[in-house]
Amino acid sequence: MGITDATRVRLFFAAVPDAATRERIAQAAAALPMGSQSRLVPRNNYHMTIAFIGEVDTSQVQTLLHIGGSQRAAAFTLRFESYEYWPKPEVIVAAVRSTAPAMEGLWQHLHRDLAPHRWALNAKRLRPHVTLAKKVPHAPAPQALSVFDWPVIQFCLMRSDTRGFEPAYTVVDTWPLLDNRGIA
Repeated sequence: MGITDATRVRLFFAAVPDAATRERIAQAAAALPMGSQSRLVPRNNYHMTIAFIGEVDTSQVQTLLHIGGSQRAAAFTLRFESYEYWPKPEVIVAAVRSTAPAMEGLWQHLHRDLAPHRWALNAKRLRPHVTLAKKVPHAPAPQALSVFDWPVIQFCLMRSDTRGFEPAYTVVDTWPLLDNRGIA
């Protein structure tokens, strides 16, 4: 089903890892001690949410594309340094300890530009992470994450389809981030 085939779609802005980063994320996930009920996130679903929008009418997609395309933020690199267990959603994530100022700026500008449209945004704080495992009923024994860097040179608007066993994520559009000279 394409984006024009539905009346409402679930959307969010995110970064999607390149192949090398996807492999480092998969290695971090494979190192987790998993219980029988838990499951690893499929490699093709790795992403880092920057601004979750939620369900919107398809008539609003063009506004979101305009907002995404109007962003002017520098590329950045995040260092993933630890595992975290989040009990309420029952997930294990790879997390950063320090957010890059360019990512913070992109997050703030997206939320500023989305706010007038009254989309339900969770803008309390930015917590850069990538989900590694779901349906984890209790925290595993603490262990060290093999630190890895994620260079983010673009971001995208993504569609989430949660009707199947695993969510399916589709990139709607992608925008480059600026290099150090302000060139996309």
